[in-house]
Amino acid sequence: MKQNQIKLGLLIFTLCFAFVAQAQLHQFVDPLIGSEGLGNVFIGPSCPYGMVKPGPDNDVSSNSGYSSDPAKPIYGFSQVHVSGTGGGPKYGNVSVMPFSGDLEAIDQESVKGEEQVKLGYYSVMLQNWGIQTEITTSDRAAFYHFSYQPGNKQAVKIDLGKFLGEPNIPNPDAREAQQFVGSEIEIISETEVRGYTRIRGGWNNGSAYTVYFTAVFDRPFKQFSTWKNDQIEAGRKVRIDDGGKTGALLYFDSSSDDLQLKIGISFVSSLKAHENINAEIPHWNFQQALTETQEKWERILQRVEVDQDASSELKTMFYTGLYHTMLMPVDRTGENPKWENNSPYYDDFYAIWDTYRSSSPLITLLTPSRQIAIVNAMLQIYKRDGYLPEARSGNCNGRTQGGSNAEVVIADAFVKGLDGINYKLALEAMLKDATVPPGGNEEKEGRGGLTDYNRLGYVSTDFVRAGNRTLEYAYDDYCLATVARGIKRKGEYWRFIKQSDNWQNLWRDIDDHGSNGFIMPKDAHGNWVDSIQCDASNGRITYIPYTPVAQDWPICVCWWCGFFYEASSWEYSLSVPHDVATLVEKSGGKKAFRKRLDTLYDKGLYNVANEPSFLSPNLYHWIGRPELSSERIHQIIDENYNSSHSGIPGNDDSGAMSSWLAFHLIGLYPNAGQSYYLINAPYFEKTVIHQENGKDFVILAKNRSPKNKYIQSAELNGKDFPKAWLEHQNIVMGGTLILEMGPAPSKWGAELLPPSKSDQEL
Repeated sequence: MKQNQIKLGLLIFTLCFAFVAQAQLHQFVDPLIGSEGLGNVFIGPSCPYGMVKPGPDNDVSSNSGYSSDPAKPIYGFSQVHVSGTGGGPKYGNVSVMPFSGDLEAIDQESVKGEEQVKLGYYSVMLQNWGIQTEITTSDRAAFYHFSYQPGNKQAVKIDLGKFLGEPNIPNPDAREAQQFVGSEIEIISETEVRGYTRIRGGWNNGSAYTVYFTAVFDRPFKQFSTWKNDQIEAGRKVRIDDGGKTGALLYFDSSSDDLQLKIGISFVSSLKAHENINAEIPHWNFQQALTETQEKWERILQRVEVDQDASSELKTMFYTGLYHTMLMPVDRTGENPKWENNSPYYDDFYAIWDTYRSSSPLITLLTPSRQIAIVNAMLQIYKRDGYLPEARSGNCNGRTQGGSNAEVVIADAFVKGLDGINYKLALEAMLKDATVPPGGNEEKEGRGGLTDYNRLGYVSTDFVRAGNRTLEYAYDDYCLATVARGIKRKGEYWRFIKQSDNWQNLWRDIDDHGSNGFIMPKDAHGNWVDSIQCDASNGRITYIPYTPVAQDWPICVCWWCGFFYEASSWEYSLSVPHDVATLVEKSGGKKAFRKRLDTLYDKGLYNVANEPSFLSPNLYHWIGRPELSSERIHQIIDENYNSSHSGIPGNDDSGAMSSWLAFHLIGLYPNAGQSYYLINAPYFEKTVIHQENGKDFVILAKNRSPKNKYIQSAELNGKDFPKAWLEHQNIVMGGTLILEMGPAPSKWGAELLPPSKSDQEL
């Protein structure tokens, strides 16, 4: 009996030790990766897909509100942010600021001292007054702890007129600026303040959205003042909304050096914001709130276990990549002001053009239940607003960069067997995108230039972004056809599988840098366009030749007005994810295609920071040379990614860049909208994916070392596996993929190439 007790004790100790060791994964998350350079990431605390994202603001022009520049003082801590986005800022609402200076001044700011940033936690010393500000959060409420200097005056400002992206001079026509609409503030009691701020615009050019709040303090303020349009009045409790900027100054006694504040937000009402506090943080224990947030992340991060011997830098890059991927979209279930519904509602798809390629597939792989909810939210948006979202933000559709990319997300869910989605409704929504022009400026939703596309088989130069729209619509059509075929809608299948070849209508047999065939502009009469107007001055029009390396934006036309969006024909002409085999053939065959890919990288024509090139390093797979894909991928990562504060080489775009990295570190990469992953040489010797269904999938790179960097052979569940691609269902069923590594390239993956539309039986 005693021996059994000892064994039981040892077992419990072992399990507890294993849990503790595993439960520290959040320590490998560094929210500051990407906070400098081009990353634009949000550095404050957040729950997974959290609605509230409190953090420091010291740059109104920054998408995240944050600049690492020590010369830029913090002017407040707002409750709503996005992460990694480019273009004009969004949000930065309900700004609070502790201070000890001039108690009658609205403008309060301080240079920042030492910052501490970790998952779920932000801390900074406001040097002007020696106030330490600590922040943690729940899903819909923020928790602040202020530590004032002994004997100093204590005050807190709540400013509803501050937000990101406000132009210096109000300009209602500013394309990507946010514009103030109105605000209201009310002192409810000596510990509670509530109100709202209403803003419109931002990057997605959205209509007005309202952020309601309730703020509660752990001790009463002894006096207060409120203001409207910079006019301060002591003791006035209510400032109603008449289009003016409002706020409050709250003054506390010095009975304690510590002050705590909880702010709930809501997109429905201030009372709902108060409910969010009570439901999520009913206590005043800051550490408990922090621990609860970290535990939420831990449960997700534990889905993937990498070998313990991996370097700390690699683990930090990987787990931070997972973290960044799951900051957006934002779960606003029950918080939709436009319709009452208990079904899932998500917002801040910012933008699907960025996230469909690797972010959505990563969520599907690790938490398919979450992805089901996200897709169902997309369908709710379609039912209520008439179109699927693209760059929805602030409860409003508002920007399309190219395709109607929700189609890819839906197809990806369908082919990977995600249940609980009404795919008949999904097909209806996809057909709306594909058949009904959105009208207006054709930028808010749907497919701009659709009249051309469905009449001519391509988008002509009568419409902006005609090149990438044609390419992306062709792939959207393929994804639509995939779902139509799966639910036995043969008519729609045949129509749209044929239309998925439309990219070929802009394929022109011209040479550039030793390669032949590029997507090039064509007018509505079927004529190739060789030059574009660039300028008009002194009565003369200047034209520049349009070549595969031409960049018409922003030199000649506006950022959104070029033939391609954010890339050249060299990059976009490789973006045919459903039919790479035909792309290889039209490029002159395997030898010519390899030369083309080598030129892309060796001549600096590849842009690591842009989503249209996400798949291109893997394209060597389709010529039977997966080792060349691995070489390029490792070169790209080693030269462009690291664990420093500037370790993301471009706008993270709601986790797009981070998810691309995370996938490649474990040796897989999805072709979004299709059912397989491409296999590459992983950075980790061992990766275990702990799935929601309880089954584990293990990727083991045997004998991996800096020298042994090539895959020699593979086994899946003990059987030879000659393919350099893996079906999603192979992972779902659980098992082990063993990659035998060696010092030289092999013939593995040379014969059984990844799927292409032209190779499949239709």
